[in-house]
Amino acid sequence: MSGKYDLVIVGGGISGASLLYTTAKFTDIESIALLEKEAEISAINSHHTNNSQTLHFGDIETNYTLEKAEKVKEGAEILAGYLEHHDPDREIHSKRSKMVLGVGDDEVAELEARYHDEGFGDLFPKLRPIGREEIGELEPKVVEGRDPAKDLLALQTPDGYVVDYGEVAKSLVDNARQEASVDVFTGTQVTDLTETYDGYTLDTARGKFDCDVAVVAAGSHSLQIAKELGYGEDKVLLPIAGSFFLAEDFLNGKVYTLQMKKLPFAAVHGDADVHDPSITRFGPTAKLVPTLERGRLSTVEDFLDVFGLNVAAFASYANILSDRILLPYVLRNLVYDLPDVGPKSFLPHVQKVVPTAELEDIERAKGYGGVRPQIVDTKKKSLDMGEAKIVGDDIIFNITPSPGASTSLKNAMQDAKTAVDFFEEDYSFDEEAFREDTIGHFPRLEDDAFETGAGADPEPAQADD
Repeated sequence: MSGKYDLVIVGGGISGASLLYTTAKFTDIESIALLEKEAEISAINSHHTNNSQTLHFGDIETNYTLEKAEKVKEGAEILAGYLEHHDPDREIHSKRSKMVLGVGDDEVAELEARYHDEGFGDLFPKLRPIGREEIGELEPKVVEGRDPAKDLLALQTPDGYVVDYGEVAKSLVDNARQEASVDVFTGTQVTDLTETYDGYTLDTARGKFDCDVAVVAAGSHSLQIAKELGYGEDKVLLPIAGSFFLAEDFLNGKVYTLQMKKLPFAAVHGDADVHDPSITRFGPTAKLVPTLERGRLSTVEDFLDVFGLNVAAFASYANILSDRILLPYVLRNLVYDLPDVGPKSFLPHVQKVVPTAELEDIERAKGYGGVRPQIVDTKKKSLDMGEAKIVGDDIIFNITPSPGASTSLKNAMQDAKTAVDFFEEDYSFDEEAFREDTIGHFPRLEDDAFETGAGADPEPAQADD
C-alpha cells in the first residue's frame, strides 16, 4: 500500500486532520494522503481524556497578553464556527458559561484592570464583569461556603466551548474523505522521511509514499523528524504531562482561576466534562517527563533524540528550571501524583473554585492526561511561548503546544496557503469559502441567541458514543 501524491500529511491528530479538511475542501490539489501511525484517528493527545477540552479564545486566560489574545481569538472563532456549522446537535462539543474568578482585593483589581484598562473588554464584546450574586446564579458551588467578606468578581462569557478534539478530528477527516482526491491510511507509521530531487519519500511498513509537498503534524515527533532533515537545530522540547482530578457535579460550566503570566501552563480550572456534565474535571497539573507520549516508555529514546544531549540543550534546561517561579511550580506539581499526599496537596486548588469541596469529593482521573511539548529556544535559552512552525523546502513541520488545538483550523488555513505557494501556480486556495464554512457560522453578540447575555445550553446535549 503506497503511492504518489501531490501532498502527504503526517499525523492524524487535530492538527493534521484540520489541514486535511482544509486542503481537501478548499484547494484544488489533486491528490492528498494522510498517514497516521495509530490504528485510529486522534488516539493520542487529541483524545478527549488527554487534554482539558477547552477552546481557548484568550478572554479568560489571564497569562495571555492582549496581542496573543488577538491572535488566538480568530483561531478559536474559526473552530467554533466549524462546530456550529457541522455539529449543530452538539454531539462532539458543548456550549456553556465560562468565567475567570478573582477572589480578594488584589485579584479583583487585576481583573477590573484587565477588562477596563488593558482592552480585553473591547476585544471580547461578550465578556462582562459579574459580581457575587450573578456568579452564584451561574455557578452556585463557587459562592456557597465562601467568606462573605471576601471581595469577588468574575469575567464571564457564554463562549464556553467544551470540545472533544478527538471526535472533531474524526469529523474533519470524515468530511475530507468525501473528496475523491483524499486517501487516509491509519496504522501507517513513518519510519523515514527523505528529500528527493522532486519532493519527498516517506518509508512505512506499508510501503513508500512519494509526494511533491509534505506537512508533518505529528506533535512532539514533528521536531524529531525535522531534525533528521537538518531543520530546527536551535530548538528542543520540554515535555509536560498534564493530569486531572475528578469530582461529581460541582460546576455547570468552566471556571478558571488567575494564571501566572510567566508560565505557559494553564492555571488549575474546573469544568464539566464534554460528554457527561455531571462530572467536573479539575486540572491540569504540569509535570516534566522525559517522554514524547504519555505512558509510552518507548518514546524516551525519541525524547533523547530530540533533546540532543548537547551543551546548548543542557544549558537551556538549567536556565529555565532555575527560574525562581518555574522551579517551585514544577516541584510542587510532582507532589500531586503521589498517593495520599497528592490529593491533599491539590485540594486547596479545588477549594479556590469550590470552597466546600472536601478530600473525599475528589479522586485522581486514572488514564487521563497527555504530553504537551513546550518549545525551548536553545539560542535564547528560554521557553518559546508560542507555536513553532518550521517551513523548509516544500515541507512544513508543526509543533503545537497549547493552544494548538484551539487554533488548528487557522493554522491549517496558513499551511494551505503555504502549500499552494509550494506548487507555484498549479493550485489555488479558496479562503473566502473556507471562512464562510467556519468563522462565518460563529455567533456574534448581535445574534438573537445572545440577546439575553447567557448564551449557554440549558441542558447540554449528550454524545451518542
